Amino acid sequence: MNRAIRTPRRWRPLARLAAALGLAGAITLTGLPGVPVEDSAAVPTTARLKPGTGKRCDTKHLNKAYDTTPVNSGFPTAPGTNFDKWSGDPKNFNYPLPGKAYDGLKAPTEAEKAKALSKVPGDLRKNVEAWKEQAARTREPADKAMEIYARYLEKQRSQTFERWFDKTYLRNEINLNKGAAFEARLVRDFRLIGPDWLCEVYVEIFDENGKKVATRKFDAYNQRTKEFNEFKSNSTLTKKQLGDDRVIARSMPDHTFRYAGAKNFDARQRKLIDDFNRDVEQMRPGKKNQVRGFQRLYNAIPQTTPIRGYSRYDTWFAPGCQGGQPRLAAASACGTRGPLNDRINGSGRTPNEAKQIQAEARRLDTRGTLPRGGPGGVDFTTLELRYVGGLAKGKGMQYSMKADMMPDPDENPGFGGQASMQLASDALFTWLALTPDKFWVNLNPDEPHRVMDAKFASTDAGRVLLEADLRMKHDFYKAMDPKTDLGKRYWAALPKENGYPCMPGLRNWIEPKPAQVREQDGGIYILDAPLALKSTAQKTVTQGPGEPICDPGPEQIKAAQKVVDSMIVPEVEKIINTAPQYADLRRVYTSRVAAEWIRQQDAKKESDFRPIIDSGDVSKWPLRAPNEKWDKDELFQRYRKIYIEGEFTYDIDTDHGVTVYIVGGVDFSRQPKKNISKVRFDTENRTLDTTTRTSMQSDDTSYRDTDILYIGGDSSGDTGGGTPTPTPRPTTPKPTGKPTPTAEPSQSHTPAPSESPRRPGGDLADTGSDTPVGTIAGVAAAVIAAGAGLVWWMRRRRSTTG
Repeated sequence: MNRAIRTPRRWRPLARLAAALGLAGAITLTGLPGVPVEDSAAVPTTARLKPGTGKRCDTKHLNKAYDTTPVNSGFPTAPGTNFDKWSGDPKNFNYPLPGKAYDGLKAPTEAEKAKALSKVPGDLRKNVEAWKEQAARTREPADKAMEIYARYLEKQRSQTFERWFDKTYLRNEINLNKGAAFEARLVRDFRLIGPDWLCEVYVEIFDENGKKVATRKFDAYNQRTKEFNEFKSNSTLTKKQLGDDRVIARSMPDHTFRYAGAKNFDARQRKLIDDFNRDVEQMRPGKKNQVRGFQRLYNAIPQTTPIRGYSRYDTWFAPGCQGGQPRLAAASACGTRGPLNDRINGSGRTPNEAKQIQAEARRLDTRGTLPRGGPGGVDFTTLELRYVGGLAKGKGMQYSMKADMMPDPDENPGFGGQASMQLASDALFTWLALTPDKFWVNLNPDEPHRVMDAKFASTDAGRVLLEADLRMKHDFYKAMDPKTDLGKRYWAALPKENGYPCMPGLRNWIEPKPAQVREQDGGIYILDAPLALKSTAQKTVTQGPGEPICDPGPEQIKAAQKVVDSMIVPEVEKIINTAPQYADLRRVYTSRVAAEWIRQQDAKKESDFRPIIDSGDVSKWPLRAPNEKWDKDELFQRYRKIYIEGEFTYDIDTDHGVTVYIVGGVDFSRQPKKNISKVRFDTENRTLDTTTRTSMQSDDTSYRDTDILYIGGDSSGDTGGGTPTPTPRPTTPKPTGKPTPTAEPSQSHTPAPSESPRRPGGDLADTGSDTPVGTIAGVAAAVIAAGAGLVWWMRRRRSTTG
């Protein structure tokens, strides 16, 4: 039924709803100060090559001197543009990072300090050298740890040990090795060999009095073509470098410039290069493309062999160490490592903290070796689990997550990585520990005692589902608002009774659509995990205020439902799958897909997850700050107050106000999937398998030439081999041409409010073979809502005082 009161014609502001919503790397070294870009034209300066500068690139990087420079030497140059791009697949380059194996060291104790200073008492420099010699001779991790402590104590540093280790010790090692390795890779791949090519070339800049004011170092220089080359593993130039280069361009008018990046130049970097090119073209009338950019996708792989007891391991996605609250695992027992962990641990918790971290990282990155975008380059709100594999007993698991890059990380860096990572990991274990019949939430005014399972309510995964349900109601309200074009058309399209729009109560809920996946290489690739919004007619017992508007018959119900399904449902479903306010829901759902696959694999062969699966114990993944005091009943009471008192109020173009009550639910009790064929996977997701494997080793693995990152890790964290060893591929059963039968609930039965709903199992919808699967997944997606009476009520009320 619908009810009405007389209200003014004008559309009233929805103040009460607003209140409810409020509840509810290059090697670049500058010896002296450079000339700023904006001042370079005004300062009388000159520049020239430093005498005797440079070393032959071939002897430096290939240990061989070639007699001639090949015809095809150098980077490709396309006519008519100053940007060139290599179209081949991404490639990797390795660089040594042995110090990373000691990132689990804590600040030295007083006893450790005394030992670290004991080699040569009174001479800190010689003391360091003594420990260095002993560590190199014995190759004992304990001796290397003492060398690191001795270096920290050498100058009585005021900063904490952890900060010094990350910002100074490791940063220096990365600066030294990563840029050199990238330079060597470009020399090899683009044949920068023969007598024409010099590496590490210096240009000195002098003021009008002949005083040297800056030294600019270029990574490579072609003596024949007179082209300076700058190599940037993170494709990021600085204004200072470009300021020096402008001076050089004026003083050396027969020289050109090329900037080669291992990643795509973002819009800001392209503009810097374009602006410089335009300036140089104005200096040299008739000469085009004097400054060029070149992009070739490379992923940097640090070579580190972790050492238990010295290396840092985190508890995220680690089944063997889920017993305690501390995020850092016992280094001798279990845990995961990988580039994603490093990016997460280095992210700020708040926007202000992220800006401070970003600024400091830029200041310390003297050689341009930070991952693209720096610490704030990842949009952690988009972080979702997209690959799980390597489930052999004693191996934990491998994982890779997908995220967008921040478009402007220096002004608006990404933050909150730890919260997003913790939620994805906690959700995975929650989905495994509880049986699938617990994975539902229900906001129904008739059922205050059946909001959600009590254990599920004690987890962040459960909290996210219930909050998403309430949020869906608000977004339905926004979509139906007659102040919007869509809302205006919606109300006009509804069937009428006595001139008033008439519609039945509606049951709306969120459920999974079939996830698009590919099972191969001993793992599962989650390609797409969309969510669906479902709607059907239903009544509730609980009444809101007012009198009935209409009593719709079967034809009116059918007509109204058609309007809802064609106009409102698609709009809100799009919001659920794309809007930031549902990011947590999407994040826990991709973990749900991965968890169900783990459950299936463990049933075939025991994994490290066996003690967790169906244990019923979720105490290890509780509600975490700032939501540790969250209460499902408080949320329900807030929702019921909205329902009974009529928070959502519209004024339609009649003499009668219309109040909309929204009821709904979320049902993840099933996780349907469609396992696509290998041919389709290879065609539509070219290089995703290699990208995923690389993402477990490199902190800057973009998917092909997009701004989408894949970052991961595993239980070993060993990147010493360059590429991970693929896990054995599972045997694929011969397709029978017949779908695996699954028990489906009736699609026509709607439980009464007092009826206990049927709990579907959590089985995936198909077998995982290459057999095309469409109908099975389609049927499995249309599951019955766990909560009965998930209802929309539209009402209008008649005033009793008029």
